Amino acid sequence: MARDPRADILEDDLFPRPTQKIHRVHAQRSDDGTIHFDMKGGMFGINNRQPVQIHQGNIWHFSKEEKHHLLLATGAFTLALGLMRVGGLFGVSQFDNSGQWFALLLLSMPVMLLAVGPAFILHEIGHKIIAKKYGCWAEFRADPGGLKIGVGLAAFLGIVFMAPGAVMVAGLVTRRQNGHIAIAGPAVNFGLFLIGIPIGGILLGLANAESYATVDGIYLSSGAINLKAMIGGIVFWWIAANLGLGFFNMIPFGPLDGAKIKDWNEGVWFAAFATFIAIIVLWWSGTFSPIGDIVIKIAELF
Repeated sequence: MARDPRADILEDDLFPRPTQKIHRVHAQRSDDGTIHFDMKGGMFGINNRQPVQIHQGNIWHFSKEEKHHLLLATGAFTLALGLMRVGGLFGVSQFDNSGQWFALLLLSMPVMLLAVGPAFILHEIGHKIIAKKYGCWAEFRADPGGLKIGVGLAAFLGIVFMAPGAVMVAGLVTRRQNGHIAIAGPAVNFGLFLIGIPIGGILLGLANAESYATVDGIYLSSGAINLKAMIGGIVFWWIAANLGLGFFNMIPFGPLDGAKIKDWNEGVWFAAFATFIAIIVLWWSGTFSPIGDIVIKIAELF
């Protein structure tokens, strides 16, 4: 019996779904066989072309280059957050004199470093650990352009919108593994958010600083440093920063983690994204506050 020629036009899947291609890092191989990452621009001594040096040891290993990038990104991020806290360079007009503005800037930077620094650093380390678990090369690299723009916006507009860098991953992974690597960062932020609630309550209670966990604490009062306000600021920004950073990275757009997670499993992405959104909406609307309804109540026990 002759074969029906119409079979030639049939597809295995009549409604094929487009496959989303996700590249976490772009690399080039030089003539000598080494692999380099292209880092646009240059800032603070960051090389434009950086060779990949494969390390086969401990999963917690950090190369000298990676430590350098982490320190630079953390420093620039801390400076930007401090500038945001004082309203940028033009915020000096809101103070009695420039000395008060500068003093608040200096006091805000360690508060932001202790509160927001772990949210950023541990988020990236979460990506790194899972990527190395799957046999990939993974190291953090600062983004010179993102650092410049972030510090500039904070200085002139008093706002922080910064892409300080990301963990660069090289290796072959499945879509599922790529999703695991991506979700590790927001998962770390959510974990830090949850941990910050009881620990923050204990700190506020021991310091008798229940009323200081606010967004606009006064760290300098009558010429003296207000340690209670600084502790309150650390607790507030720890909780808010981890919630905000986790939410932002779950947005399914461009290079953000949400795009990779959604490409792996839409159900997991929706559940995680909805959780962040629900908490933020409840807090923003005043229906429920992690600080007012839980942290302060824990603090009152001490």
